[in-house]
Amino acid sequence: MTTSPPSASDAFDRLHPKVQQWIWQQNWRELREAQEASVAPILAGDRDVLIAAATASGKTEAAFLPICSVLTEQPDTGGFAAVYISPLKALINDQYGRLDQLCDHLGITVSRWHGDVAASSKSKLLDRPRGILLITPESLEAMFVLRGWKIRDLMAGTRYLVIDELHSFIGTERGAQLQSLMHRLDLAARRRIPRVGLSATLGDMGKAADYLRPRAGDDVTVIVSSSDAQELRLQIRGYVQTAPTLDARARAAHEALGEEVAADDVATGDRLAIADHLFTTLRGSHNLVFAGSRAAVEDYTDLLNRRCEDARVPEEFVPHHGNLSKDIREHAEARLKDHTRPATAVCTSTLEMGIDIGSVTSIAQLGAPPSVAALRQRLGRSGRRGGPAILRLYVSEPEATPAIHPADELRAQLVQSIATIELLLQRWYEPPAAEALHLSTLTQQLLSLIAQHGGITPADAYRTLCGQGPFRAVDSPTFATLLRDLAAADLIRQENDGLLLPAETGERLINHHTFYAAFAAPTEYRIVTEGRTLGSLPIEQPLPEGSLIIFAGRRWRIQAIDTHAKLIEVTRASGGRPPRFTSAGPLVHDRIRTTMRRLYEDTTVPAYLDATAQSLLAEGRAAYRRLGLHDTPLVGYGNDTLLFPFRGDAIMTTLGLALHAYGVDVVRYGAALLISDTSPQAAAGLLADLAVEGVPDALALAALIPDKRVDKYDDVIGEELLTRSYARRLDVTETQQSITALAATTDRTRAVNLDTPKVAAPPRRHRIGSLPYAVVDVEATCLDTRKARITEIAIIRLHPDGSEDRTYSTLINPGRRPGPTHIHGLTEDDLATAPHFPQIAGDVAAMLDGAIVVAHNVRYDTEVLSTEFARIGYAPDNLMTLCTLNLARRFGPPLPSHRLADCAAAEGLGNGTAHHAESDARTCATLLQIYLQQATAQGLQWLDELGATGQLPARPWCPAPVSALARRRVMSGREDLHEP
Repeated sequence: MTTSPPSASDAFDRLHPKVQQWIWQQNWRELREAQEASVAPILAGDRDVLIAAATASGKTEAAFLPICSVLTEQPDTGGFAAVYISPLKALINDQYGRLDQLCDHLGITVSRWHGDVAASSKSKLLDRPRGILLITPESLEAMFVLRGWKIRDLMAGTRYLVIDELHSFIGTERGAQLQSLMHRLDLAARRRIPRVGLSATLGDMGKAADYLRPRAGDDVTVIVSSSDAQELRLQIRGYVQTAPTLDARARAAHEALGEEVAADDVATGDRLAIADHLFTTLRGSHNLVFAGSRAAVEDYTDLLNRRCEDARVPEEFVPHHGNLSKDIREHAEARLKDHTRPATAVCTSTLEMGIDIGSVTSIAQLGAPPSVAALRQRLGRSGRRGGPAILRLYVSEPEATPAIHPADELRAQLVQSIATIELLLQRWYEPPAAEALHLSTLTQQLLSLIAQHGGITPADAYRTLCGQGPFRAVDSPTFATLLRDLAAADLIRQENDGLLLPAETGERLINHHTFYAAFAAPTEYRIVTEGRTLGSLPIEQPLPEGSLIIFAGRRWRIQAIDTHAKLIEVTRASGGRPPRFTSAGPLVHDRIRTTMRRLYEDTTVPAYLDATAQSLLAEGRAAYRRLGLHDTPLVGYGNDTLLFPFRGDAIMTTLGLALHAYGVDVVRYGAALLISDTSPQAAAGLLADLAVEGVPDALALAALIPDKRVDKYDDVIGEELLTRSYARRLDVTETQQSITALAATTDRTRAVNLDTPKVAAPPRRHRIGSLPYAVVDVEATCLDTRKARITEIAIIRLHPDGSEDRTYSTLINPGRRPGPTHIHGLTEDDLATAPHFPQIAGDVAAMLDGAIVVAHNVRYDTEVLSTEFARIGYAPDNLMTLCTLNLARRFGPPLPSHRLADCAAAEGLGNGTAHHAESDARTCATLLQIYLQQATAQGLQWLDELGATGQLPARPWCPAPVSALARRRVMSGREDLHEP
């Protein structure tokens, strides 16, 4: 890797005269640092160049001023002369406007190609490809699949390949796809096309260079601009979370009666205070508010515009996130560019990228920043034109009550925010993530390669993708195993001559429009009002007709849902709640957590904290001392122990698995690991044993994860390869060092023991035979209760004496792949016409109402159910549950395994069809009846003596409508109650 120092040389003079003329017309006094340094290496046209600089530092021009000079000097030789790849359609649209001004002056054609571009425009472009093509990775993938025979003609004359926002690709499945596509472009052109990467500054630019040109990162010319130094004004504001005026039950009751529920009545006190400060501080200027999630964007936009209404001033706050329609996003961007009237965008990371929105006065960040690099990228939006950059961070912490969890006492969100700021001031940024196998994306690229060439041999495929391609971490035996897995899943087949071709399932995948993306995206419903599209909602969060939502910063009532057309019709309304979008947060780097520890042990109070933040920091430091964390990482908490390693998420995950390998249950709680049913002394012994014996290898730890399917095509990859792939996410070496250090500190002093909060009053006891039972069985898409979607449910309602009352069962469309079809036997076709959970939520609630929920492993079934209800806003505040698995251990014969089938066989029962919800529920109900008889025979009188836990929920807790299916009483026999 060579580094080109910025210079004020003859860069301008080396540009084409027409390019020089355009620069003068822009009234530029000089080229910026990165622009000066990039001219010579890009003009040479024989090397790869990586330009790293802050947002709005002229990276686009740094690439295209010399590229356009070359294209103006040398006539087209056929095909696209330069290809620009962007992660966002919106960024392509923005860059199109910027480049078109320059290229129109030079007579160079600039063309867009993405999902919003008309097919007629694409056809014309294919007939006469020329100039500069702006495209997304997904559209480029589609070009390979659908027009593989023409790729060589399209790209034969390509002189440059420009990748914008390169840092956003590194370490992701989409990034692996992009690397493969770049390599395949080189193969199509039959030469090495020079690559120009545009990136934010990263902690390790060498890894970024290796990403841009795998195996040849040392040959990449890296230009790092240091001209982004600017005055920074910042403040962290602290808030304490307080309950809303109306809790969830009161809100549901008001909405069920059709009464308006004001946003301020259901927002927590800290959110109201933050909205008040944002409104007072930002009104009248241009700003960006990064809200952290799409739901928070909608929530805060609504709160802020309500304040505009109350103050009788024009609305200044506009939402911006990926699910909004193109028109609404572009309206927000136009508002920010228009400096004749003030505007503030409340956004997700969509405006973190390089979309040109002009200068903004300040940046607001709600919650701890996702990373130091992301915060630096966002900060680059403020302080342009020589002004200071202004940053305000708003951090909420739980209220200090007697029941507060020790991990919450540490005020970790605030301390993490301070750590991020301190590292930002030190100019440290996260390095690119470690190399993964990316087997899911390799699967996609293999199918794409087969489609491009009409078939390919295994040897050619391996050489193209792995041997000489970007999937170099995949060796030949691993690739052979992958081919066998894909053949077993009916994705590929092999002809007698050895040629790989798509199998029936693979053909369907390739021909579906979702194939071109390397990442899985939920099916989305268009939200339409009076013929106008507002945007889209992921199917993960469908809502019943009549529900109130907030979307695009306004309140709407759902009038109709068309599941076939994937369309939701809405009208304006006065109430509403933000839709629940889901997304995985970024991993916290090890450097941030170690900086947090230093902050806890320091006494310095940063000058940029407001009074509340200072108080919260003092509380966190006091809790750190009181818990003894300066001496030991272990804190006793009731029957459990909390372990505070203060290490990054990769190490935390590996450490948790290493402890789990020793037979203890470990639960992640923020920056802590909770070791269940383990004393501090026993936990110290576990750490000492691990320090001596060593952490198991990554493969052994990965094998402990029951469901390792994370990426798009993991469902078709076998367990062996999934284990290898997941092992790459773990960090055994650093974890071993961490455990050795932790074990040493546990000898210093005795761990602190805390009592869990005392319950104010014992729950009401219920006699056996006093309450009905609801025996439940669910089949779901995965084992992770937070991510699982129900595919089938059956509930058998029993009278208090155990006799059958009524039965309810139905398939459910989860809005995603059905998951382990080999277990539950349900396919996408089976579930395509089934109702979604919100449509049957009222039925399920009616079957559960007033009953003890019973299941074989009741914890899993109830957590999945509660999560499904929570997604539509109707989660019960409590459930009384009873587990037949535990009953089997107490009242059944001794068995080596207590699976449902084993328990049924031991009692002389037929288990019916395993993993068929109604069959399993009926078996479970019969076992319950047997165990109840044995319990009463032994003199047990109370349900809690059986092991029943929890309490009956408040009534009513789910106002969703109930169908006749759930009301029907079946006194004997079995009746098929599946939805038609």
